Parts: sequence; structure tokens; C-alpha cells
Amino acid sequence: MSGCRLMRAVLVREFGSPSVLRLCSDVPVPQPGPSQVLIRVQACGVNPVETYIRAGTYARRPSLPYTPGSDAAGVVEAVGAGVTAVKAGQRVFTTSSVSGGYAEFCVSEESSVFQLPDSLDFLQGSAIGVPYFTAYRALLHRAHTRAGETVLVHGASGGVGVAAVQLARALGCRVLGTAGTPEGLKLVLKNGAHQTFNHREEDYTHTIMEATEGRGVDVIVEMLSNVNLSKDLQMLAYGGRVTVVGCRGSIEINPRDTMMKESSILGVSLFSATPEENRECAALLHAGMEAGWLRPAVGSQYPLDQAAQAHHDIIQCPGAAGKTVLTM
Repeated sequence: MSGCRLMRAVLVREFGSPSVLRLCSDVPVPQPGPSQVLIRVQACGVNPVETYIRAGTYARRPSLPYTPGSDAAGVVEAVGAGVTAVKAGQRVFTTSSVSGGYAEFCVSEESSVFQLPDSLDFLQGSAIGVPYFTAYRALLHRAHTRAGETVLVHGASGGVGVAAVQLARALGCRVLGTAGTPEGLKLVLKNGAHQTFNHREEDYTHTIMEATEGRGVDVIVEMLSNVNLSKDLQMLAYGGRVTVVGCRGSIEINPRDTMMKESSILGVSLFSATPEENRECAALLHAGMEAGWLRPAVGSQYPLDQAAQAHHDIIQCPGAAGKTVLTM
């Protein structure tokens, strides 16, 4: 392969608003090194965390310039020395990318590349990575969720939310989900929640408590902790756990709310997962694809040149309805 091949890719040259996402058509196609895979990208998922990184407000700042995107799906173009898990021509999805997935080609480490079954298309493939691995980390590695427990997914209609609902249902839990729009509520029910609640209604937390006959919920997967954490602590059962997946600011809580119930607040960071934990997660998710319960819900789709609009909309939309995806 010639080193002078060029591609279209989104570049960020400075941190800031969505407008710093610029599509360039003269970016060299990256080359896979040892244990790396070059993928011809067909679709790439957009995650809220990518908007925080782009804005410069996230704890982890990439070196400038950079191309965002971790959840690419496409076809293996070439492999570097020592790669054995995949080969050229195979359909794959990624959980991270060395070069960035908002591009026509991307390079990923072999350990982050997984075969995409024929039962899922590339749009669905681009909705697996961060959402499902995050949901698994929240429910299994952090909250140690067990069959028979009641799980509340607070903000269940987005990418991670749908993944958490499907996974909690597959684990044998009673699943409750919240969303902010009628479309979102329907999506959450369709993907396995036993009951749904509109978190824009003033008394929705009381309705949730009534649904549990006053006992509360065992595990909460929380997408907007800066708004909901105080309410979450009051909805927990004894020994309950809140997993903090998303946060856009600070919040005041009363620590006393954790004392009588001996409840826990658990942070979730996919970047902290060990290779062994990621392999464990990948094995279960592969089984879910085979069994048919892992079915990513794709929401808004944008062409690559509208990446800035996608970043704006994923934060400003009134309510998520599936995973936001960029198409090539």
C-alpha cells in the first residue's frame, strides 16, 4: 500500500465548540504497525464523552491535532505484523482507535478490534463499542449486579442506556428505565425494560418508588449525575449502588442519604478497564450477538461532513433515541 494515499477525516486543531471539528480531504491514510489493524470505516458512533474531550473539559486531553472517534465499524483493509485475530476483508467493530474513527480509514490495536456478525449491519456495529462495554463495566465490574435485582437505567434511551437495558434484562434483572420523550419511552420498552418513566414529570421518582412498593431499586445506571444523583440516593434500596456513567457538572448531595441504607456511589470509567476485563466483556457481548438479545438501537445519522452538527445535537437534544452515528 502506498504511503501517499489520502482520505477524508475530521481534524480538531484546537479545543472548543463543535465548530472546531473540520473535515479535511487531504489526510494521509494511516498505516498499521505491529499488532495493529487498518479498517476502512463504514460508520462511526458519536459518544457524549467525545464532546467533552473536544471542548477541552475532560480529564484526558489528546495531543493536537487529533481525529475523534473510537466506535468504528467497517472492513479490515490490512493488518500489521503479528495480527492473528482478524484478517483483510473481515467485517469488524472497534472499541478504541489509535488514529480516530471520524475518518474513511482508521488504525486500531488488535486487542480493540472484534468481528462483526452478519446479523448486524455497520450502523449497528458502530453502536456497540463504548455503549455496551460501558454498560457491562457499570453493571458487572462496578455494581456487581446479580440476577433478581431491580435495575433502574436513568436516561435509558441513548446508546449506553439501551445497552444497559438489554444487558440487565439478559442478566435476569427487573429493569426500569427513564426517558424524556414519548419516542424515547417506546424505545426503552422495545429494548427490554419492564416499566418506563418520564423523567420530565415532576413526581416521577415517587412513581418509581411506588413501582417497587416502597423498597427502592438495587442498582442505578446514571447518565446525568449532576442533575439526578441526589434523587438517585433517595430511590435506592438497602445496599443499593449508583453507577455514575455521565456527568456534566457538579451537584450537592446529602451524604446522610447513603448512611442508613449503606448505599454506594460508584464511578465508571471505561478507560480504567484492564485487558482481561475487556476480554471478559467482549466474550459476553459476543454471546449476546449470537443469542440475539444484543441489538444496538441506531438513532440520528449524519454524514461525516456534519460531525459538528452531530456534536451539537447529542448534547442539546430534548431526549435521546438510540445511538448517534456518522456515516462515510
